[in-house]
Amino acid sequence: MFLAEVIGHVVATKKDESMVGQKLLILRPKLVDEADPTQFRDGSNTIVAVDTVGAGEGAMVMFCQGSSARQAGGLKQLPVDAAVVAVVDSVDVLGGKVYDGS
Repeated sequence: MFLAEVIGHVVATKKDESMVGQKLLILRPKLVDEADPTQFRDGSNTIVAVDTVGAGEGAMVMFCQGSSARQAGGLKQLPVDAAVVAVVDSVDVLGGKVYDGS
């Protein structure tokens, strides 16, 4: 699993029938900064993921990719490579709070 910030969403009116009704989010992965483990740094890529938990733009989320993504609720038969599986409340690294969503 990975951490990411929701930076947008995707609207696709023409898509595989099995994807109708699925909310698609654009994620920017977050990595613990090696130089300062009390902070995140942005990953270099963006990912489109199916939202299974009702996350919104600006939220910190946990997501999984590959076959693990299809284990999330209701996605087993869908052509999905990434799924948001949690909205993150807080992140602690080496005894320090890196993120606090409250």
